[in-house]
Amino acid sequence: MIIDKEEFLKTAGAAMDVLCPMHIFVSATGHIRHMGPTLKKMRGGDALIGKRFFEVFELNRPRVEATMAGLMGLMGRKLHLRFRDAPCTDLKGVMVPRMDEAGVLINLSFGISILDALADYSLTSRDFAVTDPTIEMLYLIEAKSAAMEASRTLNQRLQGAMIAAEEQAFTDTLTGLKNRRAMDHILGRLLEGGKSFALMHLDLDFFKAVNDTMGHAAGDTVLQKVAKIMVEETRDMDTVARVGGDEFVLIFNRLTDRKKLEEIARRMIARLEEPVPYNGQMCRISGSIGTVLSTDYDAPDAVRLLSDADIALYASKHKGRACHTFYSDDLLGDDRNLAPPVGREAG
Repeated sequence: MIIDKEEFLKTAGAAMDVLCPMHIFVSATGHIRHMGPTLKKMRGGDALIGKRFFEVFELNRPRVEATMAGLMGLMGRKLHLRFRDAPCTDLKGVMVPRMDEAGVLINLSFGISILDALADYSLTSRDFAVTDPTIEMLYLIEAKSAAMEASRTLNQRLQGAMIAAEEQAFTDTLTGLKNRRAMDHILGRLLEGGKSFALMHLDLDFFKAVNDTMGHAAGDTVLQKVAKIMVEETRDMDTVARVGGDEFVLIFNRLTDRKKLEEIARRMIARLEEPVPYNGQMCRISGSIGTVLSTDYDAPDAVRLLSDADIALYASKHKGRACHTFYSDDLLGDDRNLAPPVGREAG
């Protein structure tokens, strides 16, 4: 039975594609005649067919002359190859004579790093012979990757839940502002870092009257409006916290200019005096503010700053409310500033 040479090559190539999907037929002239499907996937299809073997591969070991004659002398020996074009993947192989002509068959199966196979070429188990132990390694890596991805997803969910819980723990639910716990944390961080800042203590005037005459729902509406005003009058780097029923602390990061702070305080007071509509009625309040500057202290601490801001706030209340006062030691000479003014409990 006479078998046509081209038919033989076609049949042999098809068989090798299944048995050794990472193989090369090289002709006697040194040209690549056929490549297995995995090598084609790695190098863009048939782009390498017809090229000279040594144009495509660099033979690192054993060292021989880069000719077909030199290559033929390495039959049966382990070859250490590398692609010349990026990615310059290292490969290992073995070579045997072709049965049909004076060429060679080079098998590169088992010869690629699993990391390279995954990272550079996204090879899967379908790209290797079914008997190739590489498949088991790929399964292990894929299983590990799936487990790691599941772990990452779970960690992200847990981290998201933790962040949400922390955010809730530091947030005043009615106004959306920071709460006292958050304010203490931020204030402590600024002091530890030696940052300059101003701290305002703001207390609403006549707020209790709103609650008493119009109900707590009206009071909640007022507090939400007040929170909106303070957020609008501050910067993203600043902190606005609700630290009591109608008490707020504002921390201005890296702002200690008295003129600018006075302007901010006056704008807030003016806006707070604008009536807040509720169920066809008008809620009327105002605000009193006391301010301290961290730069006025040699070694500022949170307790002292909050206490002095409170003293400045009491001074604003005693002046008739709806005004702003910077703390100074002179305020200590007036005993009235060391205790809440009469009626402060009523707003």
